Amino acid sequence: MGKSLLYTTLSFPTFINLASSPDKGLDEKINETFMPFAVWWENLVLAEIPFFGHGIPIVLIILILGALFFTLYFGFVNIRHFPTAIQVVRGKYDELEKSAPKLKPHVYEIDGDLVDTIKDEGLTGEVNHFQALATAVSGTVGLGNIAMVAVAISIGGPGATFWMILAGLLGMSSKFVECTLGVKHRDIDKNGNVFGGPMYYLSRGLKQRGFSRLGKFLATLFAILCVGASFGGGNAFQSNQAAAQIIERFGLTGEATGSIIGLVFAILAGIVIIGGIKRIAKVTEKVVPFMAILYVGAALFIIFSKIEWVDDALALIVSEAFTPTATISGGFVGVMIQGFRRAAFSNEAGAGSAAIAHSAVNTSFPASEGLVGLLEPFIDTVLVCTMTAIVIILFNMDGAFVYGNVVDGQALMGDGSRLGGVNITSLAFENSINGSSWILMVAVCLFAFSTILSWSYYGLQAWKYLFGRGKVIDLTYKIIFLLFTVLGSAITLDAVIKFSDAMILALVFPNMIGLLILFPAVNKEFKIYLSLIGKR
Repeated sequence: MGKSLLYTTLSFPTFINLASSPDKGLDEKINETFMPFAVWWENLVLAEIPFFGHGIPIVLIILILGALFFTLYFGFVNIRHFPTAIQVVRGKYDELEKSAPKLKPHVYEIDGDLVDTIKDEGLTGEVNHFQALATAVSGTVGLGNIAMVAVAISIGGPGATFWMILAGLLGMSSKFVECTLGVKHRDIDKNGNVFGGPMYYLSRGLKQRGFSRLGKFLATLFAILCVGASFGGGNAFQSNQAAAQIIERFGLTGEATGSIIGLVFAILAGIVIIGGIKRIAKVTEKVVPFMAILYVGAALFIIFSKIEWVDDALALIVSEAFTPTATISGGFVGVMIQGFRRAAFSNEAGAGSAAIAHSAVNTSFPASEGLVGLLEPFIDTVLVCTMTAIVIILFNMDGAFVYGNVVDGQALMGDGSRLGGVNITSLAFENSINGSSWILMVAVCLFAFSTILSWSYYGLQAWKYLFGRGKVIDLTYKIIFLLFTVLGSAITLDAVIKFSDAMILALVFPNMIGLLILFPAVNKEFKIYLSLIGKR
């Protein structure tokens, strides 16, 4: 289905009543009800403009050009200050931050003094650098690295990997800008609870620049879209692919199997998310390293066991990025779009979501957390996504599936069947390590669970911005959020990708406009921090 600007996508879809089609199972009814909205929303957000005979989504142009600008303006901060970012996470400059004044001018609203729940005087936040990074990474390193990489390669061929890597490298600069702004313009209440993210830096930062009305509009728009993104990419997609793995591994059948698995996930997630960011940080700082070691270890084992084929895989990644030989829809442009689109979904650089988690860090220097934030796209896309891609490409050296032949999110396999997303990655692992698909299933469930936890926090912060702060308001959001956990497990991969992709990418519009206006303030904070730590 085309998505040009002239395409009439603004007509809201007509939904099918769940009570109709009594001969169909619950999962199928839910999917038929949800699909029209998913298609409408995807076409609206991913509106295209012509480019050499093909259409490129406007949102991707904004995302990539913005990231390129930040990379050049900040003197390749993503490369030059990568070692500095590592040192900040390791705590090398913690003493400097502890000796800083108790309250910095960038903390705007304090309803009374900070209470003793904040451990270190001089620090204004709830979690340390590593915990903030772990929480944010758990929101980006997830099934996008496993399932979406398989989607990108099955549609765009090996060359899509090249563009994913490039988007990841450029995205490091965007993440640096938004995480710095997230700390600079955060809000802290009388209990020491931190509220931050694009909602706050868009409204406050733009007000300082004389764009008060624009700031309020963009902040409200972002908050609305962020709530939707938490329901979609941060929740429904995660439960969908976790359910797909469980169903495939255990050979489960039944017309409501997905819904039941989703209900179990919802119950488990519900137990944790009532604890707030401190509880999430404690869970994710343990889960993220474990699942990363589990998944990355298996991927590296496969790569090294087939080391003689890795150079061929890398050659395919580079050559087919520009001259795809497979029947790829859109040719070179189609491959590039797939790479950029999946990278954007995976690392969320430019979407602003991670700035919400980073805003809760214990620091008096916004730029310090901006440096920590730039590590995310590197970990997420440059490392994890690339390893997944190489494993899948190695698996397909003998023609396990057909590049470019994808219907409803499902690739054509060599035996004539169709599989998509996480199940292709699972086959790739199982093909090299007998029984590893079971390990992958565990990793998938952990990835999904940790991402759901992190995005519940992102969405709740946006919800609070819109409706205020209170227990009833919080509970309302959490109930709706958990309903989407069930929904995601019931609908098809095609429907959840359409909805989730568009929800994540929609965040780029309000966020990137703000970043392109507010970046001079980031430069000022960056220079202050570099001078304090003796860097240039």
